[in-house]
Amino acid sequence: MSAVQEVIAFWRDAGREKWFVKDDALDAELKARFTDLHFAAARNECSDWCATPEGTLALLILLDQFPRNMFRGSGHAFATDPLALSIARQAVGKGFDRDVDPPMAIFFYLPFEHSEDPADQQTSMDLFTAHHERVDDAECLRYAVVHQEIITRFGRFPHRNAALGRESTAEERAYLDDGGLKG
Repeated sequence: MSAVQEVIAFWRDAGREKWFVKDDALDAELKARFTDLHFAAARNECSDWCATPEGTLALLILLDQFPRNMFRGSGHAFATDPLALSIARQAVGKGFDRDVDPPMAIFFYLPFEHSEDPADQQTSMDLFTAHHERVDDAECLRYAVVHQEIITRFGRFPHRNAALGRESTAEERAYLDDGGLKG
């Protein structure tokens, strides 16, 4: 099995019930299996993967999803977000998101949702709205709305402040204390 196939198969098999929740066992397994590959991707050593929809999907998972698990609570969880966003922007422009299994297409959109730029948040909304119309994925659309609302309100994601060494405002602390998105 190629590295591209291994990344996609692992993440597909983990399933949605594990994709967006804290799971220490999953985090440890990802770290053990994919840390070296993640850093290779971060060094642009896997850029040839961008030639195909499947390769791009694997690269986006490696750069945008896996670090959120492998480096949970540290700034590195977000360090490859700009690279993932650049790759996602090019891939969506080529229509690669429509050339993969529909449930996996969301990984082309999440780099926009994870961006703290309001324009990227609007792109996220547009992409997740179209995705919802294709595959009736209300949950992903709801989270896109939540992320956009946070950026509109704060201009950044408050739950990242500690990991990134940013000072939280009183309003951000109150939001987090009241159960706001924890990341």
